[in-house]
Amino acid sequence: MADLAARRHNAPVMIVRGTTILCVRHRGMVALGGDGQVTLGSAIVKAAANKLRRLADGRVLCGFAGASADAFALLERFEARLKDFPGNMPRAATELAKDWRTDRVLRRLEALLAVADARHILLLTGNGDVIQPDDGVLGIGSGGGYAVAAARALAAHSNLGAGEIVRTALQIAADIDVYTNHNIQVEELACGS
Repeated sequence: MADLAARRHNAPVMIVRGTTILCVRHRGMVALGGDGQVTLGSAIVKAAANKLRRLADGRVLCGFAGASADAFALLERFEARLKDFPGNMPRAATELAKDWRTDRVLRRLEALLAVADARHILLLTGNGDVIQPDDGVLGIGSGGGYAVAAARALAAHSNLGAGEIVRTALQIAADIDVYTNHNIQVEELACGS
């Protein structure tokens, strides 16, 4: 009986996994895409989740990877910061990252955000990081590395636009990563100068 109670307390935690988010700036456009798969342990529990959002009246694209409830809490905070700093997405992102790192409740949230506007692509993490990729390609989630590699190759060696690169790279990632599926959504914005 004691052994059963001990096993209950040490039961494995079911980890919610499954997302690949990719952002690409190419040929005057920025595109953000994501797949729709959510897994719980080794089971697919949802195939068509929407992990992309348009914020600030459609001027900011946001994609998330990690625990869904945590990501939604962060999206709400980020949207509030965008209202505090209208037209200054990097400042809003920096303020959110500061809050995320220093607030005792936010610090426990397990998610990553990829955000983009007409001029910037940023990765936001719970460590207080706000990172802008050097080459205009950013991937997060379980298949992020595969998607980034595919996107870099497609940008360098094809005539595809940003949206097509994102869609194709995510399809390649879905063929490799078991936590990524082919239910892909893509949002696009025209780039600033």
